[in-house]
Amino acid sequence: MSERIRNARKARGWSQERLIREIQDRAASKALAVASKSSLKVYVSEWENGRRTVSSPYKEILRTVLGMTDDELFPEQDLPITAVDGYDELLERLESARTVSKTVVETLNSQTELLRTVDRQMGAAQLVDQMGAHIKTLNEALTFAVLPQDRRPIAEALAGASSLAAWQALDVGAIERAWRHYELAKTSAREAEEPKFLVHAMGEQAYVLVDSGKPDLALQLAQEAVRQAEGKVSPRLMAWLYAAEAEFQALNGDLAACHERLGQAERTMPADDLLRDPDMPSIFLTSNHLTRWRGHTLALAGDDQAVTDLYGVLEAMDPTFTRAEAGVRSNLAHAHLVRKEYAEAMSQLQKARLLANRTGSVRHRRRIDQLNGLL
Repeated sequence: MSERIRNARKARGWSQERLIREIQDRAASKALAVASKSSLKVYVSEWENGRRTVSSPYKEILRTVLGMTDDELFPEQDLPITAVDGYDELLERLESARTVSKTVVETLNSQTELLRTVDRQMGAAQLVDQMGAHIKTLNEALTFAVLPQDRRPIAEALAGASSLAAWQALDVGAIERAWRHYELAKTSAREAEEPKFLVHAMGEQAYVLVDSGKPDLALQLAQEAVRQAEGKVSPRLMAWLYAAEAEFQALNGDLAACHERLGQAERTMPADDLLRDPDMPSIFLTSNHLTRWRGHTLALAGDDQAVTDLYGVLEAMDPTFTRAEAGVRSNLAHAHLVRKEYAEAMSQLQKARLLANRTGSVRHRRRIDQLNGLL
């Protein structure tokens, strides 16, 4: 446990003093009673050295400020497992799942949407408990639903929620949790017989492979998603998949294939002003977003055009996309580094770090640290 807490803190670039401030702020916002600052200094030190067990309410506070689950932070402290004991409880759960109506599924989808909005603006870390409970509710409903017509809408809702949970886990550096959520999303998409959810989960799961140092395998997974999607999904989702493959082509050094897929993405993108795909709420993709993505991909490829593209994106960017802006500024720093414009690169990295700290994005912090090491 001690290493888990210390590593999660360091992944955010926090000192013990910063962690203590975050604990105090979280406790104050929830009207929770915690120890004094001087006592918390002792607690944190002892937690990280394995001399003190984390008790409630500190577990809830640490989960929220660090964006990690109980299993990831407190593996030695076994949690009770809820079991189905006896026919009465099983029948009760079967009946409950059978009565999950279309209205209830819509409500659960609305909850996913709310979590997505909060995540986009404020980051994933503070949503770990809410997202875990949401996934558990959907998974429980699907587990005890019997007939296909009852299971499909729940499975579709679970596929969308699991993909969101996976992306949030990736953002806070919980790689294994991200992978497992994507696997759940893919399984649920197959159950729902919805290829759009399946290929989207595959495309996003490829980023887990990239972050794990497997860009070649990520490219293969993205290519398989494109193959399975062609002729079966909306133009906006297809453009998203082409852009994702282009990014992985750049990471693998195939610049010709990268430019080809970027061109396909631009040609496939629908000529409307919609922010999101009507059939896929998780796909935020406009021509401006695609330009941002193109700039990111060109920056990875060392293309000078990336600077022009990315500054244009910043001017038109929705200010609520806080985490996305951190990514754009990191990409600009990368592009300036390619051009040996070190002062400009440093300026963009400083702004990107402030945004990454605001959302608690471990993923963006890692990239910022990597780029900072090149200055």
